[in-house]
Amino acid sequence: MIGWYVHHHGWGHATRLRAIIPHLDDEVTVFSSLPQPTDLPAGVRWVRLPSDADDIVGADGARRPARHFGDETARGSLHWAPIAHPGHRARLAVIADWAAASEVSAFVVDVSAEVAAFVRLLGIPTVVVAQPGRRTDRPHRMAYEMADRILAPWAAGTVPAEGLTGFDDRVRRVGGVSRYDGRRAGDSAARRVLFLGRTVDDAVLRRAIALLRADGWSVETAGAGEGDRVDDVWPMIAGAHVVVSAAGQNSVADLAAANARAVVVPQARPFDEQGETGRVLAAGGWADVAPSSTDPEHLVRLVQRASDRTPDWSGWQVRGAAARAAAVIGEVRV
Repeated sequence: MIGWYVHHHGWGHATRLRAIIPHLDDEVTVFSSLPQPTDLPAGVRWVRLPSDADDIVGADGARRPARHFGDETARGSLHWAPIAHPGHRARLAVIADWAAASEVSAFVVDVSAEVAAFVRLLGIPTVVVAQPGRRTDRPHRMAYEMADRILAPWAAGTVPAEGLTGFDDRVRRVGGVSRYDGRRAGDSAARRVLFLGRTVDDAVLRRAIALLRADGWSVETAGAGEGDRVDDVWPMIAGAHVVVSAAGQNSVADLAAANARAVVVPQARPFDEQGETGRVLAAGGWADVAPSSTDPEHLVRLVQRASDRTPDWSGWQVRGAAARAAAVIGEVRV
């Protein structure tokens, strides 16, 4: 049995899980505060964890913020361990009870420094998923120190990831993990642009779309506004001449899988995660990169410039990355 912790911010961590699971030959139990996704693969159990960030409700009915009773970072040693929070205690207890009752071969943590430390203290071989950005703080260093393997979902020589310095014996850079690896890209339609996800504010998006349509472009959106969520965006990515996307790991890996012409707009994230990725993409010539404060006219110019590119995403090493990630987990299984 493999345990797997999925962070609750967005759906990117769960998407990566789903890409890797088909390459594992063991059952998986997933722990997350996220609701269970539909159509989980066979052999996967989803355990919903209590929240550790909502208000604490006392016996008197009074509500207090999660960090009310003291320093939730333990003087900078941790990212989040709120004192006297019943949800925090309960979520760790759920994992411990499961571990005590199961034959656990390995545990993947994507991502939480606290869960990584806790699972390793339970004596379980631990794989920590790394992320781009300036992750040189004490909690990240603790998680990397305690990990049996560090799974970096990018290709060697791309993301600097200064926080991984000193852990070369355990780091495995597997390439960008995309759920669409192996799907045929097909031919893109000339002068069709796809806005993928929420990359710019609504006013900039509306104006950019108007300018592009006035210039003869057809425009599609997926997850960029209200009511346009698409579960399988592959046909839209593969059919677009240019894709405008954020710089999240899954989004970039999907662009690479399609060998897409792209304009990437890094979003503000902790530890400058997307900022670092954007700089790598710009320096490597994989995509045109715009600041999050870009104006509609600049964005349109970048779309037009990207349309003249002939990209080569092979260096992002998406092909086979999910299988290589599964092999990393296999390295530590007992």
